[in-house]
Amino acid sequence: MSRYEREFDTGWDSLEKDDATTRAYAIGVAERLGEGNRDELEAIYAEMDSAYHRSMVELAYEEGRNEAKAAADPDDDAVWAELVQGETTVVDPDDIPERGRDRLPDALDSGELLDRQEVDSTEAVDRPDFLDR
Repeated sequence: MSRYEREFDTGWDSLEKDDATTRAYAIGVAERLGEGNRDELEAIYAEMDSAYHRSMVELAYEEGRNEAKAAADPDDDAVWAELVQGETTVVDPDDIPERGRDRLPDALDSGELLDRQEVDSTEAVDRPDFLDR
């Protein structure tokens, strides 16, 4: 029994659009991990009633494949757990580098240019300073 079959019931009669895209995403992840389930994917495509919904299913499938490929963890079970089951890896705040070699360069830090400036709404119609004596 594949990861997909353990996670999702394959004996469905009809699918909602959201459930179909979730399943297509999971099939994409499973396929990248070496467990293809093309018959289930074709059944999901057939269930969709419009080209738009079929394209959304296709996009979800491709996204699952791409994210599984890009996953940094070499453990297939960890990739499946993170991407499909929604388990997230928690990083201890003490482990996040703040200074030194591993931090962002100063050029990439947010600068003051992006900060909102205090604007006086009447400033545009005030008398210019050079006219005051």
